Amino acid sequence: MRIIAGTYRGRKLKSPPSLNTRPTSDRLRETLFNVLAPRIGGTRFLDLCAGSGAVGIEALSRGAAHVTFVDRSRKMCALVEANLDLCRAPEEHTEVVLSPAAEFLRARSRRGDRWDIVFFDPPYAENYLRVLELLGARVWLADDGLLVIEHHRKNELPEELGRLRRQRILKQGDSALSFYEAKADV
Repeated sequence: MRIIAGTYRGRKLKSPPSLNTRPTSDRLRETLFNVLAPRIGGTRFLDLCAGSGAVGIEALSRGAAHVTFVDRSRKMCALVEANLDLCRAPEEHTEVVLSPAAEFLRARSRRGDRWDIVFFDPPYAENYLRVLELLGARVWLADDGLLVIEHHRKNELPEELGRLRRQRILKQGDSALSFYEAKADV
């Protein structure tokens, strides 16, 4: 895995040690950031179920002001930190949190934390309905924020998640990216 563009372009990242973690492919990451390019600069970015941290590091490389990485695995959090060290990313621009996604969202919404872009890439085989319900509440998303969910292309996500509406779906290989924004009437 390599960083595709920006400040850390070409840096090679460490990969997860087991096949239990499925990193977002370089090709899908490039597609994602082609869509996000006009709005990534200066944003607060949340990489939820971060795995290796490649997506969040790509966001940082392309100009995100701050990236929060969340994973429930201690090993994956250590891998994210190792990859941030490889890139020499400034600590004041990053935060790595060991927590299940649902717990993190509940705790941070109570604190009032908000992000401009949230990327959620749960394990494909896991039932993540509860997290989707929390994501649909939109209290953690900035007013003009964007939620992107990576999922298996055969797994149809709802058109609406609470106060969010899907605007776009991109499919590539076995994966798909669903893009959600606030409903116009909210």
